[in-house]
Amino acid sequence: MLCSTNLPRFGDKQNSDFFEEYLQRLLEERDRSGLTELIGGIEALMISVEPGNSVEYIAELALMTPYQYLVTLDSDKHMTHVLRIDMKSPDILLREVKYPEQSDIFRSLNDLYPVGAKRPHSRYLGEILLAGDRHGVVAQQQQREFRFFSVGELAELDLPLNVSMSKPSPYTQNLLGYMERPVDGIRVYHHGECVILSAAQAANDRGKEMQERLGIADLIMPIDHLATRVYSQNREAALLEYLALSSYYYWGSYDIKDQNSSTNVTKNVRQQPESVSPAKVFTANNLPYCVGHLDKLPSPTETFVRNYGPRLHHIAVEVKDGQSNGRENIDFIVEAIAAQGKGFLLDTVGSREEGLKQIFSSASDFSSLIIEYVQRFGDFQGFFTRENVALLTYAAGQEEGVKGKL
Repeated sequence: MLCSTNLPRFGDKQNSDFFEEYLQRLLEERDRSGLTELIGGIEALMISVEPGNSVEYIAELALMTPYQYLVTLDSDKHMTHVLRIDMKSPDILLREVKYPEQSDIFRSLNDLYPVGAKRPHSRYLGEILLAGDRHGVVAQQQQREFRFFSVGELAELDLPLNVSMSKPSPYTQNLLGYMERPVDGIRVYHHGECVILSAAQAANDRGKEMQERLGIADLIMPIDHLATRVYSQNREAALLEYLALSSYYYWGSYDIKDQNSSTNVTKNVRQQPESVSPAKVFTANNLPYCVGHLDKLPSPTETFVRNYGPRLHHIAVEVKDGQSNGRENIDFIVEAIAAQGKGFLLDTVGSREEGLKQIFSSASDFSSLIIEYVQRFGDFQGFFTRENVALLTYAAGQEEGVKGKL
């Protein structure tokens, strides 16, 4: 039986007694119930964009990540493009709304926030996890009072019918789905008519040809982690909720005091590489905005949440360790992509001596998501250094959408 409670803890963030007690109880009960064994890694990420934006976003992802356009699922309300690296790494389901006037629960979540409302259909929706006995997993989770969309509701929302989908989290506003497939089987999504869209294929080919021409295609690896931002008071609940719904464990938290923030990491209990099942990171203010003015504290994380809503902030992509043309691969990649007009929020931070280098891109014009590149050196296993994450958090807070006044 998998054990979720005997893995090493990292970090220096002090959690509440409530969190430490219920973390232990939750993981022990999850293991004992068999859910840890039944729930696997991340099979797919779901992203939604505005009408007319998916093709250019495919081109952007083809240049900046290893993803390739595979096929389009054409349904009543959406064109859902399936992007894939291979069967080891998660897919991306890129949903483009067909009709600007469409209204659903996802648009309603965006409409609550001043910057999110400017792109009413653009948001990260959540992850789909592999599950053995999908219906059994859902039945157990429903007994624990987690709520799921009915098949009729999935059809109305135009989501794949072979995925059991939770309702949006009150803490992260993300969905979490479960799907089954044989260990050696191909991922299939029961959703719409399967077509090859010539414009999407051409956009993908442009991005991949550019990668090859720049000499970066073999240097960009799969996704390393997914980082969600939440309100300070929801940090511990968001972590516990994700651990209850997944087979992840609590890796640890770091306190970034000079940015009034903490970074909290969960990883797959099977110890799979992040390229197979990316780590899930949750970032939150240490103190809520309503008292920050008393101590003149910075608040880049909570300002983002107040403007966009709780949601995924960035997708981190690993960079192959090594050098190209006398520069670290990450610097070589960033210089090449920046020369094509893509902005970055700062210079790369970190060093070989510190164990890793990282950088944030500017937010995508199509999805509002940031791409992070991270290059680890040697046997470094962490996700950041304290200095790196403080600089990255500060830089992300300078984005125009984040700085916007409420």
